[in-house]
This record gives sequence, C-alpha cells and structure tokens, in this order.
Amino acid sequence: MSADEIANKTIHQDLFQALNFLPVRFVDLLFIDPPYNLTRNFGATSFKQMSAEEYAAWFSSWFPRLLSILKPTASIYICGDWRSSSVIQSVAGKHLVVQNRITWEREKGRGAKHNWKNCSEDIWFCTVSEDFYFNPDAVRLKRRVIAPYRDADGAPKDWEQTENGEFRLTCPSNLWTDLTVPFWSMPENTDHPTQKPEKLLAKVVLASSRNGDFVFDPFLGSGTTSVVAKKLGRRYCGVELDMNYCCLAEKRLAMAEDDTTIQGYSDGVFWERNTLAYQNETMRNGNADSNQMSLCLREGNGKCEK
Repeated sequence: MSADEIANKTIHQDLFQALNFLPVRFVDLLFIDPPYNLTRNFGATSFKQMSAEEYAAWFSSWFPRLLSILKPTASIYICGDWRSSSVIQSVAGKHLVVQNRITWEREKGRGAKHNWKNCSEDIWFCTVSEDFYFNPDAVRLKRRVIAPYRDADGAPKDWEQTENGEFRLTCPSNLWTDLTVPFWSMPENTDHPTQKPEKLLAKVVLASSRNGDFVFDPFLGSGTTSVVAKKLGRRYCGVELDMNYCCLAEKRLAMAEDDTTIQGYSDGVFWERNTLAYQNETMRNGNADSNQMSLCLREGNGKCEK
C-alpha cells in the first residue's frame, strides 16, 4: 500500500500481517503502546504475562520490522510500565537513539499491602538519528504560582498576574503530573482497559510533529492516537486487531469532525490538574473558541452548552 492509501484510516488486521504491506519511510511520528508484560484481556483477545526473557523475545519479534516505515528524521515514543521498561530501553537502544525517558503519574490505581502502589508509567522517547524535530514551546505547562516573587520594581518575576489568578508558563519536563486517566464522565472515555489520555497524546504530537505530518500507531486500541492527530491537523493511521475497538476508533474520529477540543489543553497551552474553573473563566473572557468553551462547560456541569 502507499502512504496516501492508508492515510486517515484504521486498519483492522493483525500487526504481524499488516507489517508486510505497509509502505516504507512514510512515518514522521511513531507512537507505540504495546501490551505490557501483564495478563490482561483486550476485548476478544488477551495477553499473557511472560518471563522477562520471553517478553524481550516477543518485543524483538516485531519492533525491528517497524523501522522501515520511519523517515530518517522520525521520532518514536514507546509506552511501558516498570516491568517492561527495561526491555524497551534495551531493544530500542539497539536500533534507535534513545533521547529520554518520560515518567507520567497515573493517579488511579489500587493500593498494595506488600508493595508500593503502582502509579507511574514510562514513555521512551527515541529518534532515528540526531536530526529530528522537537518543539518545546508547543507543550508548555500553565501552573498556578505558589510563590509569587517580584523584582525590585514590584513587577511579577517570571509569572503573570491575570483576572483569574497568578500563573506561570513552565518548560516541559520528562515528569508529567498533569494527566488524568479517562474515567466514566469524560467524553473521551471508552471501555478499553489501557486507554491513554488524549492530553498525553497531544503533548507527544505537538512536541514531535508538524502540521500535516504522518502519525502512526501499530497498537491503536480505541483510537486515541488517531483522534488526537486528527484534532491537531496531522495525518494518521493505526492498526488494531479487535473489531470493536476499531469501531470505537472510527466513532471517535467521526465525533472529532465537530469537536476538536482536548481536555486540559486550551488557549495554546497545557494546564495543570484542577484548574478547570480558571480555564472556563479564561474562555469566557474571549481567549478561546466556542468548541473549547463547550467542552469546558460540559466537563464542569454535565451539560453541553455554548
């Protein structure tokens, strides 16, 4: 297949089969969220936990085959948990330039009596070469100012005084604590057991791709990567084995025709958690479009208004 033939499509197929038909050197941004080394059901399919050696062999059986679809300037993000993260680093490091490891806080999770509660996941940021695109200004985080220091003239020092409070724009780091795992009342929520937040994908897409670039996800699930890529003006394609998840992805893509909002991202910046009231007030003051206003009101009171 050519890149144009699969652009903005969801491929319902086993990845091992689809790899034989994908074009070469067409992907600008590859986002990989494979099954972690856990026993888990994914709709009609399931994944069984293996030994570390077996998981490394499984990961190595398909990962190198994906490399041919990457442009020489492509970026790659690979998700994992504490069990699979070392395998990912080891295998990816043999083929790519490992640039960084992002750790993000998953605030949901069950407590454990004999271990630390597991509330974090990793994302390995890799590139094909040292020639790659990265835009930190597109993923700045807006945070409330805890210590509002001022200069000798009394002016705010590295922060902004607004009608809605005191805020600072901070540079993006490799520790993400502003994400919320999709839950039942969020419009983006589906019944996929390991769905990533749209906000997480928005950070990746905005930082490592340009408008019109091609974003590819070989384990698409319920379609978050494609949905976010569409909302942000990128081309996209994903492969998913389960038909129900493919249908969920297509439904969400259709909904994105009318609603391009991403929870936690508005006015060109990402907002820290628990700032919805500030975002709403900012939008009411005319700093965002009507779609963003609609989303914030819907999240705030359960109704969709404009």
